[in-house]
Amino acid sequence: MRIAIVSDVHSNLTALRAVLRHAEAGGAIDAVWCLGDIVGYGAEPSQTIATLREWPLTSVAGNHDLAAVRMMSVEDFNPVAAEAALWTADQLTADEQLFLLDLPLTVIAGAFTLVHGSLREPVWEYLLDAEQATAQFALQTTPYSLIGHSHILFWVEERAAGPSFHRAGDGTTLELGDRRLIVNPGSAGQPRDGDPRVSYVLYDEGAATLTWRRVAYDIGATQAAIRAAGLPELLAERLAAGR
Repeated sequence: MRIAIVSDVHSNLTALRAVLRHAEAGGAIDAVWCLGDIVGYGAEPSQTIATLREWPLTSVAGNHDLAAVRMMSVEDFNPVAAEAALWTADQLTADEQLFLLDLPLTVIAGAFTLVHGSLREPVWEYLLDAEQATAQFALQTTPYSLIGHSHILFWVEERAAGPSFHRAGDGTTLELGDRRLIVNPGSAGQPRDGDPRVSYVLYDEGAATLTWRRVAYDIGATQAAIRAAGLPELLAERLAAGR
């Protein structure tokens, strides 16, 4: 089994398609796992949902997904994110709304637990420090957990001395074993580490490995779609800066 693990696609259809083509170039992909925030920010929510649904898909909900179906207030969103969330809500068909509404907050898939933010705050907590990782491991019932939300590529190992954080890059391969892990694939739609290339993780079940990959895509096409939709200019500009 080869599984493409994506997160924080944010209605960036061009980026998602580039990621899936890249994953398929190395061999057939058997499934896609998504860690939430399928929609939000970008201008092509319906097409992004449809593309993901073409695959055997396991997904959890993110905060932007819940905001788009009015299950979460946008009061705590920044103004640009709030405007995009409300715009997205007006674009979705009834079937697309039901799809997002049906997304669970957490999913267990084999040895992995999937969640957008963290297990103690599934759609809102940014897991970025040792205290948060310790809390995650305390709630984690599987050897490994997959998280998103921060748009940063990294993994955390559970150690007796405390959680150990490691940044990942293009081609970083992690061999699975007895140690418990928290893994973030980064964003398949809006990187925030200064690198405009989007990212995903390829899970090779046979080899028992996770590999991070960075993928270049047509940023201009995504920016043009955002501008044509009348969404805030910042949402287009930030993509070129990877912020």
